[in-house]
Amino acid sequence: MDQLLRVMNFNVSRDGIGAGEHQSLESPFGHANPERLFSWAGATASWPMRTDPGGSRGLDDYFTRDFAHNIGAEIMGRNKFGPQRGPWLDHDWLGWWGEEPPFRTPVFVMTHHIRPSITLSDTTFHFVDDDPITVLERAREAAQGKDVRLGGGVSTIRQFLDADLVDTLHVAVAQVELGSGIRLWKSPDELLDRFHLEVVPSTSGVAHHLFWRR
Repeated sequence: MDQLLRVMNFNVSRDGIGAGEHQSLESPFGHANPERLFSWAGATASWPMRTDPGGSRGLDDYFTRDFAHNIGAEIMGRNKFGPQRGPWLDHDWLGWWGEEPPFRTPVFVMTHHIRPSITLSDTTFHFVDDDPITVLERAREAAQGKDVRLGGGVSTIRQFLDADLVDTLHVAVAQVELGSGIRLWKSPDELLDRFHLEVVPSTSGVAHHLFWRR
């Protein structure tokens, strides 16, 4: 069985924006209020960052519950790891994810500035300066036969889409407009030359867009 490269639980606004402008340590999504994009996921019983009992079941929970299913490694861009740009000036700061990151696999962070790998609990972050094909090869080897999750952000997903490496995407479209920021698409129809698409609305208000290769 092939090892798939999967985009999972990725969130954009109705106008296709996945992150706002002016990202910083205090504002990981820039001017965008992440609650407006992610509230559907945070409300579910299976949300990986949940620290208290409870949460909703149903369609949204199906997607958050699937987050770790058959995933052996993740690829992410440097902006998803943290807000620093250029050479690493603070090696003591270990990313936005705290001492218990939700990934629990090897994670390959794409950056032009290499630094030593970091292990936090059962997640190890490797910092790589390679093209998407090479990074995917390394992630697949680390995944030991399981699939690889492409975690984002937007620019990283676009790189892998442009290289025609993505096998499936799940994008949750929130019914808000951000107006400006980093855009995944102007319309999901842009991907229909390569992917089938099914849109499943949820009672939470988001529309789950499911893409798989033609």
